[in-house]
Amino acid sequence: MILAELELFHSRPIAPTRRVALGHLDLPVDPAPGFGGLLLGGVVAAHMSGLDPDLFDDLHTLTVQLERGQRVPQPRLRHRLQHDRVGLQRSVHRLVGAGERLSFELEGEKGSPAQHILAAVYAAALLPMGPRTPVMQVIRKAMRWAGAMDHSLVTYLSGLTKDQAWSVPGNADPVNWALGVLELPTRTNRRVVQRRFRDLVRRAHPDHGGDSLAAAARIAELTEARRVLLQAH
Repeated sequence: MILAELELFHSRPIAPTRRVALGHLDLPVDPAPGFGGLLLGGVVAAHMSGLDPDLFDDLHTLTVQLERGQRVPQPRLRHRLQHDRVGLQRSVHRLVGAGERLSFELEGEKGSPAQHILAAVYAAALLPMGPRTPVMQVIRKAMRWAGAMDHSLVTYLSGLTKDQAWSVPGNADPVNWALGVLELPTRTNRRVVQRRFRDLVRRAHPDHGGDSLAAAARIAELTEARRVLLQAH
């Protein structure tokens, strides 16, 4: 299942001018950074090793300017952002999910690392002001990533601990996911949510017969579900 998608257009390596344009964007960011933020962070992390180190500070400055909604002069990172796609090559990056498993499907064969990174940053700049900041924070974290493009990157970008899991159902439909975790048939008032949360935490605790190895993860899941439902009121 495709969870987020970034389409970009870029000039060929032999072209006299270096150009980037955005195409179709499907970047869900609720709750932030969402699948869209993880995809943009993944694109940046995958291409940072190929970026000229002299451009790192310029890239960081650009993320801050775009996060604030400032107009930025062109070109940036030696590339010009444009709307016209004529004569440009196309690449598509996706975040996909299968059950609870997330993976990146990135097309990096065409274009330069700077072009793919710029596309991710400029796409983040088009987000509403509210989620834009956490997504830009994810991008800046991705700029420092030096590991593999696997679940550890998702954990790092999302800010979860190793004992937590990024839930595909939980972020695709957080309210219904939370209702299922707390075993509630429908949305209800805050008092019922709190009472059910306390009851399930008590059952999960090792002192009341819960599995000691799974207790921490279960309580973390219950806590997140409670947060989602209380926030939805």
